[in-house]
Amino acid sequence: MAKIMGHHCSSIFFLTFLHLLHFSSPKLEVSTPPPLPILPLPSFSQLKWQQREVIMFLHFGPNTFTDSEWGTGAESPAIFNPTALNATQWAATAAAAGISLMILTAKHHDGFCLWPSKYTTHSVSRSPWKNGQGDVVEEFVTAATAHGIDVGLYLSPWDRHDRRYSHDLPYNEYYLAQLQELLKRYGNVKEIWFDGAKGQNAPNMSYYFSDWFAMVKELQSSINIFSDAGPDVRWVGNEKGFAGTSCWSTINRTSLAIGAEGITPYLNKGDPRGRDWVPPECDVSIREGLIPQKDAQVLKQFKNTIDRIFTTNLAQNCSIKASSQRGQEFGPQNVIDDDHLWTYWAPKEDVDDHWIEVRSQGNEQLRFNVVRIQEAIGLGQRIGRHEIYLDGKRIVDERESRSIGYKRLYRIKSGVVCGYALKVRFIEFKGVPLISSLGLHLDPFWNPIRLSSVPTN
Repeated sequence: MAKIMGHHCSSIFFLTFLHLLHFSSPKLEVSTPPPLPILPLPSFSQLKWQQREVIMFLHFGPNTFTDSEWGTGAESPAIFNPTALNATQWAATAAAAGISLMILTAKHHDGFCLWPSKYTTHSVSRSPWKNGQGDVVEEFVTAATAHGIDVGLYLSPWDRHDRRYSHDLPYNEYYLAQLQELLKRYGNVKEIWFDGAKGQNAPNMSYYFSDWFAMVKELQSSINIFSDAGPDVRWVGNEKGFAGTSCWSTINRTSLAIGAEGITPYLNKGDPRGRDWVPPECDVSIREGLIPQKDAQVLKQFKNTIDRIFTTNLAQNCSIKASSQRGQEFGPQNVIDDDHLWTYWAPKEDVDDHWIEVRSQGNEQLRFNVVRIQEAIGLGQRIGRHEIYLDGKRIVDERESRSIGYKRLYRIKSGVVCGYALKVRFIEFKGVPLISSLGLHLDPFWNPIRLSSVPTN
């Protein structure tokens, strides 16, 4: 009987312990999952590229000594004899300007190679510079690396010097061999340019882009390939540095061909229905040779100007509210944190009206002339038409507010505005809008009244 009682008592104790354990355990919070992405999505290397924002492009070669943008290919290697080439100065200038990637023309249309390629004699090895022992690409890479700057290279498909050009198989083999030289010899290359430019009287030539691109990705898996048709970065369609008023990172590559005519408007704006993520890169006309001190100073001033405008975000001292909230992790406060990519405000999917509002706390008005909006592009580009109001009055023209993407900056055309509450309302979108960052900034250098009085002729 004692054994039975003992067994019975221990059973009661055991059950009581479980009972107490159940009620004393903390309640577990279940996180709300993020919304599904909207395809297409950027790759890891494309995301890194978008976050750079500013890139330096260096054009150096025979053009520097002939004062021409496009060489003929008939230039003698003897004309390439720089006396003040200083790649360290290039890199130091870029570093002072806050630039994280520099791109060098390893070979432009004239076919002259800035490295001693073993596949041609039309290179620095036949020039008097350093008695034919020099290598501009190596000096460029060494200087950039020493300053913590990533490198990119430009290798022109159009070659006005090499006799193999216009003979498809021999020239494509030659070009591919030079690609291998550059991508195997000079370390980690972050971007490579395939310029589609070609003169109207140039011989017919079929480029084996698919083979070239496959080889590039095999040798450098984290590289971004630039061309009129991507696959990673596309030309914006002009060399004036202007993207379209509406500019989507998405586009249909099947509608593009490198060097094709009539595609620049499509390149400039992208396509909200595009099946490929190929963001545009804006380039401007070249400046050649050693960077003049005046240019270096302007670049440094440019960085200081950007820092002065965007270091202070007036929205960070405001209360933030939104039309709805998906879950605890996706609140509107995410738009003023330091992560401009992976933390974001997400509204509920079963709500039709989506908006986010920044409101001044207290009686002091917000005073700004730049509005910054960023999408969480890691989950796709979603937002088309949207409206921006200050105290109920629209402050951005409807024709401008057509897309956002990684970062959209609106400089208020009337100048500085003052008010208590800024609201962004989302009208057209491919999926619920996801806003990773929202900023209100004051640009002290923007004076539309003064600028409008400056003669334009």
